[in-house]
Amino acid sequence: MTSPFGTRLQRAMQSRGPLCAGLDPHRSLVEAWGLTYDLAGLERFTMTCVEAFGGQVAVVKPQSAFFEVFGSRGIAVLERALTDLHDAGTLTLLDAKRGDIGSTMNAYAEAFLGPDAVAPADALTVSPYLGYESLRPALDLADRTGRGVFVLALTSNPEGASVQHAVPRRGTGSVAASVVEGATVDNALARERGSLGSVGLVVGATVGTAVSDLGLDLVTAATPVLAPGFGAQGGTVEQLRATFGPALSQVLVSSSRELLQSGPDAGALREHARRLAGELAESLSF
Repeated sequence: MTSPFGTRLQRAMQSRGPLCAGLDPHRSLVEAWGLTYDLAGLERFTMTCVEAFGGQVAVVKPQSAFFEVFGSRGIAVLERALTDLHDAGTLTLLDAKRGDIGSTMNAYAEAFLGPDAVAPADALTVSPYLGYESLRPALDLADRTGRGVFVLALTSNPEGASVQHAVPRRGTGSVAASVVEGATVDNALARERGSLGSVGLVVGATVGTAVSDLGLDLVTAATPVLAPGFGAQGGTVEQLRATFGPALSQVLVSSSRELLQSGPDAGALREHARRLAGELAESLSF
């Protein structure tokens, strides 16, 4: 890579707007498009999204699970999508939420971020709940290959708070705060350069006042923030402003279901994505 992921992401957001288009071939969406929920339907759905979003939005985020359900043939469709989006000049974020320890985490990192990966994404979502440092193989490999990771920090599912808001008995801050602290350290060099780091955080668009309540300093962390839950899941521009405040310019807004409901016509999908990206850029002062 010619520049770090965080730098490339910042440029993409500034030029195309802060929209991350979800690529989620969920059964209900595939069938709503009038397609059969099988390998042929998966491929048609996926490649229509690639045609619509490639070269148009800052980031496309395929959800790995919806490809994995079809086995190796589904993974082949995912790999084709990642390759075609790369060729179209669009950043990709693979939503796979991998997390493990030692040699297993290293293997996950090599599979998705390594120089010999079959179809590596530009970034990968990872789970830190075996401890932030358990992610070190992925963090270091992403740094070496110019790729990025997005670490789960504050998710919007109701169950998440029981873990993420928890304060260890001997700790001084919440579990989420420890994740932000880890990202802050890893993004230190980028912060000194005045750019976004390549270690991003996932913070739901509907977490309300949790960022301020937990004292999370996203600005100092110099972290790109992926905010899922916008649109069909209830997130609004007003909530984004209230939740992220001074870190608003770092936020990459993820829309999946609301955007994908514009299919199956690629042109309609493209126009919806362009319009939403423009509205977000205007509303969030990009």
